[in-house]
Amino acid sequence: MGNLLTSLPKTIHASLGLAVVLFLGLFFMNGGFDFDTIFWAWLFRLIHVVVAIMWIGLLWYFNFVQIPNMPKIPDEQKPAIGKVIAPAALFYFRWAALLTVVSGLILATISGYVHDAMTLGFTSGGGKNTAIGIGMWLGLYMAFNVWFIIWPNQKKALGIVECDPEQKAKSAKTAMLFSRTNTLLSLPMLLSMVAAQNLY
Repeated sequence: MGNLLTSLPKTIHASLGLAVVLFLGLFFMNGGFDFDTIFWAWLFRLIHVVVAIMWIGLLWYFNFVQIPNMPKIPDEQKPAIGKVIAPAALFYFRWAALLTVVSGLILATISGYVHDAMTLGFTSGGGKNTAIGIGMWLGLYMAFNVWFIIWPNQKKALGIVECDPEQKAKSAKTAMLFSRTNTLLSLPMLLSMVAAQNLY
């Protein structure tokens, strides 16, 4: 067991294996599922939730842990964060954001509400489509921030892209402010998504 848990790939593979076994158990105990629209909507909702947890979890890690504690780290130790931890976290952060958007749009398309949600329910009487639409637009805006503002500025702030010290400091501040913007919008986005699934 120790060998399994000391290796992240082995742990993830075991977790995936357990999930598959659980799915098969539910499948056969239930007499099987039809591989129809409901099944594919469920699958893409599962993918959407998993990658969204990665995205928002890392967003909150940056804002609740890394950014507030950077001033407390001795200067000689800061390169470990900037050269190792932050680039790795930003890799998963930006790709999880993209996969969250893609899986969400696929889910909305399969479920037949993508148009009504993207028009905020104005073409369908509001309610659930308005709620999910607000969440989707907030998610799209936040993902845009990740890829086109936070990531380009973080590359400069972390020294991945060469720039002068003044530009580096400016880029770090810009990345932080847009990361905080996404943190500000994260609870309204999550509220909208959950409301659409549970209040209508």
